[in-house]
Amino acid sequence: MDITFKDVSYIYQPNTPFEHRALSNLSFHIRSGSFVAVIGHTGSGKSTLLQHLNGLLRPTAGEVDIGSYKISAEGKTKDIKSLREKAGVVFQYPEHQLFEETVEKDIGFGPLNFHVEQEEIKRRTQEAIEAVNLPEELLQRSPFDLSGGQMRRVAIAGVLAMEPEVLVLDEPTAGLDPRGQREIMDMFSALHKEKKLTTVLVTHSMEDALRYADHIIILKDGRKHMEGPPLEVLVRKEELEQVQLDVPEVIQFLSGVEEKLGYSISYHNQDIAQLAKELVAMVKGGR
Repeated sequence: MDITFKDVSYIYQPNTPFEHRALSNLSFHIRSGSFVAVIGHTGSGKSTLLQHLNGLLRPTAGEVDIGSYKISAEGKTKDIKSLREKAGVVFQYPEHQLFEETVEKDIGFGPLNFHVEQEEIKRRTQEAIEAVNLPEELLQRSPFDLSGGQMRRVAIAGVLAMEPEVLVLDEPTAGLDPRGQREIMDMFSALHKEKKLTTVLVTHSMEDALRYADHIIILKDGRKHMEGPPLEVLVRKEELEQVQLDVPEVIQFLSGVEEKLGYSISYHNQDIAQLAKELVAMVKGGR
């Protein structure tokens, strides 16, 4: 599903002493099937933007188009429930939203709420738990008996069981150790490619944005500060510094190697360790 913001503004508590403009004339286009990272510091408008993607918020001005659905200040959005079925959101710490007595019931709760037939719910539950790399024997266990990482995967499986076309990820690695962060992001990347999802990642991690996204939008004070392909946006040091962001370590490494040693290494999602091995091989080959 394509997503388009057209001059979108959003004001919290308008016409009160607490009025706050969270988004200002924000326009961008996300093409169907792309993986887009939205970056910005606290207060940049990321969370407000996210809540427009499945109709939790309605623009104060402007229009949001998600596939054939239109959300604007004027008029009621047609079939908003159907939109929320197609646009799945994985919020920060999604495991806090678990509540059913078994993993199976928790994963199937969303489809059941949308009146999906029981046999279809079973099929989706089975597919979802496989997608998040959890064993089938967990289905009859209480989600509260699982590890924190397993609970998060169960919560994600519940979103996947809705079979969304748009997947919105709100800091999905928050609270995880580095290994857990990498595993979760690799899982989302694989799901994105396998199911041809339109994926929107809201993140503070410049490394994740570089590694997984094919397009980046950087926000500042509710406005678009920069956007474009990762390797074009994330090398613009001065513009990143204006929003208190740093060039990713990988980019710094590649730039340093080229500047100080004269070697140019092409980037295709390697980490620092992999790039170091390539550099060693190039140096040895040069000798």
